[in-house]
Amino acid sequence: MAESSENRETLCRAVYRVTFGGLVINLLLTGLKMAAGIFGGSQAMVADALHSLSDMVTDVAVLLGVPFWSAPPDKQHPYGHWRIETLVTMVIGLLLVAVAVGMAVSSMQDLHVQHSSSPAWYTLWAAIGSLVIKEALYQWTVRTGRRLNSSAVIANAWHHRSDAFSSIPAAAAILIARLKPEWAYVDHIGAVIVSGFVLHAAWGIIRSAAADLLDAGAPDTLCRQIREVCESIEGVSSVHAMRTRKVGPGYHLDLHVLVPAAYSVRQGHDISTRLKHRVLDALPEVRDVVAHIEPDDE
Repeated sequence: MAESSENRETLCRAVYRVTFGGLVINLLLTGLKMAAGIFGGSQAMVADALHSLSDMVTDVAVLLGVPFWSAPPDKQHPYGHWRIETLVTMVIGLLLVAVAVGMAVSSMQDLHVQHSSSPAWYTLWAAIGSLVIKEALYQWTVRTGRRLNSSAVIANAWHHRSDAFSSIPAAAAILIARLKPEWAYVDHIGAVIVSGFVLHAAWGIIRSAAADLLDAGAPDTLCRQIREVCESIEGVSSVHAMRTRKVGPGYHLDLHVLVPAAYSVRQGHDISTRLKHRVLDALPEVRDVVAHIEPDDE
């Protein structure tokens, strides 16, 4: 059963709303942190602003990708275009890796840099404000992504959180530089630690996208639920050879269904139709069902 155009439009609107909102917030935060870093004399804040700039890139990638991956199936792509979302997710994960490695390398190179003056106090408030705003943006985006079951939106949410994490060493560096100028190197050590968290998040995103590209199957819990729904239908003796694969926000299912050998072709077809509708209605994670009817000779 194909997804309706209404469902696709609802998906697009929800993704556009949360991602465009994130783009606007990232634009404002990038300008704020860059100005605070330059005029307030904080290298950590300038680096944090560059990280926010990378968030804008992923926002644009998601916005550009939505109309393509949510497009209905066509002659050349009978299973739809959801792999585009997976590719966008992979790109976001790789961008996170690049950002994390860049942060770590830059921080290690600057360990011995001497600061001639302490940054202004308002740079600390800019870092703290960025942390709070980006964590709120993460919560909004990740909840939307989970509700829509969109891997690209969830990946973008983690990019927001990585930006929030990067504000922690920036804030710590500014505070330490104000209180203990001789300990300013702690900023760079903290940035390396935060880079590890960002890399961990990136690995999870890349692993999930790779699983989708490799047609990973549904979890055991969902497979058991599918079997229970199918075998509860009148006329179904059992099911076997059940296969699932991840496609976009859901799973495609094909399976063999045993029905009494005395049933006519029409009866077998009716059971197949009922089974398909029952599974799709009971399990929203399943987006398509192909059932092969076999006679049960026992």
